[in-house]
Amino acid sequence: MSRPRPAWRPAPRHGVPASCVALPHDQRWPRLSAFLAWRLPVLDEPQWQARLAAGEVLDERGVALAMDAAYRPGERVWYWREVDGEVDIPFTEDVLHLDERLVVVDKPHFLPMAPVGRYARHTLLARLQRRLGLTDLTPLHRLDRETAGVVVFSRRPEDRNAYQALFRERQVQKVYEALAPYRPELVSPLQRRSRLEPSDRRMQMHEVPGEPNAETGVEMLSNDGVHAHYRLTPHTGKTHQLRVHMLALGAPLLGDSVYPVLQPEPAPGQAPDFSRPLQLLARRLAFTDPITGQALAFESQRRLVWPAG
Repeated sequence: MSRPRPAWRPAPRHGVPASCVALPHDQRWPRLSAFLAWRLPVLDEPQWQARLAAGEVLDERGVALAMDAAYRPGERVWYWREVDGEVDIPFTEDVLHLDERLVVVDKPHFLPMAPVGRYARHTLLARLQRRLGLTDLTPLHRLDRETAGVVVFSRRPEDRNAYQALFRERQVQKVYEALAPYRPELVSPLQRRSRLEPSDRRMQMHEVPGEPNAETGVEMLSNDGVHAHYRLTPHTGKTHQLRVHMLALGAPLLGDSVYPVLQPEPAPGQAPDFSRPLQLLARRLAFTDPITGQALAFESQRRLVWPAG
């Protein structure tokens, strides 16, 4: 049986939210630092001891734990993620809208939404928390790290469920734009409906037989005879839906590092190739505010870049 969510959490540090880890009922670790090195091996035990000595690991009451703190089964501890050699993302987010309930942002390519993996401080959530001083800020939906465009955050916990329900119940209108190979045989506009499931290839989804669970509207806006500018309207929200549907139509998105062939991740501390962004943009997002009843619409000011030549 899972434990209830903690009622208290520390404030973000440098824009990075605190993370919590529960200590299982297991006596194999004499010291907390030994457990942390086993459970979170991004740091070894001496590094965790240094974090403890610096007061950067707290118990569930908010008290800093000592470097030689004993392992206490059944308790929780809090810490802040740090990534050695974290790559700086040299692109800036733009705030499109700010009120007492929402923050709407125009996200650049390459910027992760929230701390995960090799990113902590250089994420959209951490940047916004530092920039705006809003520690309760929470994304209402997500864009892939490689995708640019409009994304919406909730400011207040008491409003969050009402806005998240809009996304769960598909009451948000989303419009994307993409650059991909020109396919004259694609009759525009068209609807791509299929069943998407995880494949046996890491990070990739694929179409499989069965009842469709994903639908995308595809419209060609213009072309130069080699590449085309497409408007994509997802009616569902499956992982990588737009990428997989365009690939299935014979028009894989330009700059895609996952489809059709997964490219290797850069080595730790090494920046990705910033000159080749995924040509996918969350252009527009619209919905009726569940609290005020006001019709809201937000549009990205970014532009996709046609290939040279």
